Amino acid sequence: MSLPHDPLWPRAGDWPPFDEIEGRGDAAILGVPAFRTSLSPTGAHATPAAVREALRRFSPALLGPPAIDLAVALRIADAGDVADPDGPDGEAVVRSRVAAIAARTGLVIALGGDNSVTYAVAQGAGAAGLITLDAHFDLRDGVSNGSPVRRLVDGGLDPRRIVQVGIADFANSAAYARRAADLGIAVVTVDDVRRRGVADVMSDALEIAGAGGGPVHLDVDVDVCDRSVAPGCPASVPGGLAAWELRALVRAAASSPLVTSADIVEVDATADAPDGRTVRLAALCVLELLAGKALR
Repeated sequence: MSLPHDPLWPRAGDWPPFDEIEGRGDAAILGVPAFRTSLSPTGAHATPAAVREALRRFSPALLGPPAIDLAVALRIADAGDVADPDGPDGEAVVRSRVAAIAARTGLVIALGGDNSVTYAVAQGAGAAGLITLDAHFDLRDGVSNGSPVRRLVDGGLDPRRIVQVGIADFANSAAYARRAADLGIAVVTVDDVRRRGVADVMSDALEIAGAGGGPVHLDVDVDVCDRSVAPGCPASVPGGLAAWELRALVRAAASSPLVTSADIVEVDATADAPDGRTVRLAALCVLELLAGKALR
């Protein structure tokens, strides 16, 4: 990709390798290209590299006022990718790598990969609460990109500290809706987001997920968005969130010190529209996470 160079217009993504920085950083990204257990055929393993490339199309500047250069305001690093993150052995590596990064930085940003990565990433980060931005409950039985929330509950996460934002009609079953209700999971539908507004929804979500203290993990499943802005998500549906709504929710969540880890998942870079809109939205979610961190 050939892009013009302007010394007064720096590009996002020029971050040093995590293992080469000294001391404590503010944020680090980690590629977790899981795809083997996806319920839909996916090329999500290609997405971390595609998001890194897309970041180069954006500036790390918040316009304010005052204007803030995120690359100056924050110490950001790139921790590379976890090789072969699928399966029990791969998930163990993900947990270990995330824990090591979390020990030295304030915000771990995992680039999926499919939604199965949420399980190991949240556990590695020591999450005590969970907020999902997702059209789906992800409470299925078995091991897949449709089961990370159930697996986290089975692994000891208190379901009363889980909030699922963006749940969509006709994208879930009544049985899994009942499972969420029986577990005590707080559910906010797409319609609820639009009726109540982003600020109110995220304020309540943080209060529920953060009750009792401890870190909160944010799962950003881009298929929560309308298919017109997320055609590269196999399970996105017409009528989902607008791109600006997703970005606003992500920034609002990351503005809380409770949120110490996040993942961005379910984007298939190999199935995106020719203009790369889904991958670019995922890259903007990375920047919104950093923006929230900088604005704390």
